Amino acid sequence: MLLALSLMSSSHAVAGDADTAAPEAQLQTVTVTGTADQDAYTARATRSAGKLELSLRETPQSVSVITRARMDDFKLDNINQVLATTTGVTVEQVETSRTYYTARGFDIVNFQYDGVGMPQVFGNVQGDLDTALYERIDVVRGANGLMTSTGNPSATINFIRKRPAASLQASASLTLGAWNKRRVEGDVSTPLNDSGSVAGRVVLVHDQSDSYIDRYAPKKNVAYAVVDAHLSRDTLLTIGHTYEANRIDSPMWGALPLYYSDGTPTNYPVGTSTSADWSRWDTTTNSTFAELTHHLGQGWNVQGTLTYIDYKSDSDLQYVYGTPVKGVGGGLYAYPSQYIAAQQQKLADLAVDGKFTLGGRTHELSFGYSYANSRLTDRSNYGQGIGTELPGQSAFDGRYPKPSFDASVDGSRYDDTRNTLFLATRLNLADDWKLLGGLNHTRARSSGNSYGTSKYKSATKTTPYVGVVYDINREWSAYASHTRIFNPQSEIDASGAPLAAVEGKTTEAGVKAAFFDNRLNASGAVFKTSQDNTAEAAGKIGAKTYYRGVNAQSAGIEFDLSGQLSKGWQASAGITRLSSLKGDQGQAVRTYVPRTTARLNTTYQVPALPALKVGATLAWQSETSIDQIAGVRTVQSSYATLGLMARYQIDQHLALSVNLNNVNDKQHLTSLYWTQAYYAAPRNGSATLSWSY
Repeated sequence: MLLALSLMSSSHAVAGDADTAAPEAQLQTVTVTGTADQDAYTARATRSAGKLELSLRETPQSVSVITRARMDDFKLDNINQVLATTTGVTVEQVETSRTYYTARGFDIVNFQYDGVGMPQVFGNVQGDLDTALYERIDVVRGANGLMTSTGNPSATINFIRKRPAASLQASASLTLGAWNKRRVEGDVSTPLNDSGSVAGRVVLVHDQSDSYIDRYAPKKNVAYAVVDAHLSRDTLLTIGHTYEANRIDSPMWGALPLYYSDGTPTNYPVGTSTSADWSRWDTTTNSTFAELTHHLGQGWNVQGTLTYIDYKSDSDLQYVYGTPVKGVGGGLYAYPSQYIAAQQQKLADLAVDGKFTLGGRTHELSFGYSYANSRLTDRSNYGQGIGTELPGQSAFDGRYPKPSFDASVDGSRYDDTRNTLFLATRLNLADDWKLLGGLNHTRARSSGNSYGTSKYKSATKTTPYVGVVYDINREWSAYASHTRIFNPQSEIDASGAPLAAVEGKTTEAGVKAAFFDNRLNASGAVFKTSQDNTAEAAGKIGAKTYYRGVNAQSAGIEFDLSGQLSKGWQASAGITRLSSLKGDQGQAVRTYVPRTTARLNTTYQVPALPALKVGATLAWQSETSIDQIAGVRTVQSSYATLGLMARYQIDQHLALSVNLNNVNDKQHLTSLYWTQAYYAAPRNGSATLSWSY
């Protein structure tokens, strides 16, 4: 059921094959199709790489799928936890409320919901994005200019929302864990009329806890409602809304200083925090979408999607900067500020796909148009007392008094608009040869100012996508692909003109395999990725910074496996090795990115006790580092973290599961993306009682 629901809106291939099928029959067919895959760690098909529904073996690019089953087994309740277990992705959690992600050495800024792109204004993710709303999350590595109009040659993350089921289904769970964690989830799907042509689903989440970090206490409420209405045998209307609110007490703005004035590492206790007792960071997101899918007949479909997102942030924060004096304290200074932001996004997407015959063979075609507008307004109200020295260890006790936030004011107001036309086709060249090609033509423009700096940028480009797949036999295939992407930028050069757009490209080749009727997918790839003309500060003219464009390249190999190894044994595993990540002069760049990562997630249904499932998750990464000042370098040595899980099915409806995280209690920094950092959680665990109907 899970796979069918996640693909329901994008393809309706099963439900729409028979023109004479009644609406309720369509829903029943979708439900039955996916039943065997409810515990799967892989997907049979995806649209995340090329606008066309393809199996992973038919997709000429590296793809990882994180299924609902894997998220449930290992309690991957937020996007950071999901991506930390995903092949080739590193999670750079620079603060308690802001996170960057990287793949193949570059920042991930391309996010989609059901294949519709969401431009990232900030370049990072704020708040704690819950995963209870999604059936599946796809990660396509490399440049993906066909699916995303602009961005970096890193990866695209596609969130596949839950959709209504045909019959009444319900589930609920209660999780209790370390640091007073309490999480309650509810998920109900039901037909809303006698015929079953209208169905709805509601997901509710409440999650709150204290923390191993001093004073830090996050709280989150999530609500998601979606309705499917079959207006006719060929037309489906879907309307949904998501509400997500994060209320965080004493978050860190910035993190911990990593070295003393004598150059030695600080090595603070794991729970150390620079936040103040009065610090808070509240974010609220409301997102509404409407999707209309119509089967035109003869295998052709048209789908239109409208989305409106309203995001608000409100915070009182304390940043601590400077270099502490070893054994004495001091050397650190206060920087209080109040930050308020509002962002609205309007998105529209229209896509047509179908099959055509040429040269006696059947081919596939997809084309369409997308529009995205993002408007951001933010304001910083700076607090009185900026620059006040914090004596002794007072930077870490949270007692700095709350100031009035009226020392000065600054902020941003800018608008970003992107218009895209795309065309993709899959040509059946021969029985064993398939060619996937396409073009993406995008016009991107921004206007406005941010903290006294112009945000004007404008670029129009056409980016190609080409991939070829050769079927070696029924299980194995070989592939090669070349993809491009670009990203406009507003930074100016020494003459005062905006820099030309950043340009990224990825070339990769590899082999893929699908075993056991596509229940197990495996791939191996070699890749080369480059990102050219990225802005880097080059100097100042008066008070204004000017920039130059710099180039960087990465190359490496990757292995990914996901699915059923044998009856009752599910696994996902991956290794990524960046053999090089260098700049214009051959120098190592982005040293905060681990050159090698390994991920393993596996569960096993015990044959002697079928009600018991046990599993483990292992994440390893190589050494990372960052240069602080001349002669001072912070190094995070290589490390591995181990997680364990066990689930016992008490009866048909009730189950109890236990999850242990960082079992080996490895102390490590969450990121070296910035010159400050903080420590990841020590050993912890949770227990979940779940009920389903």
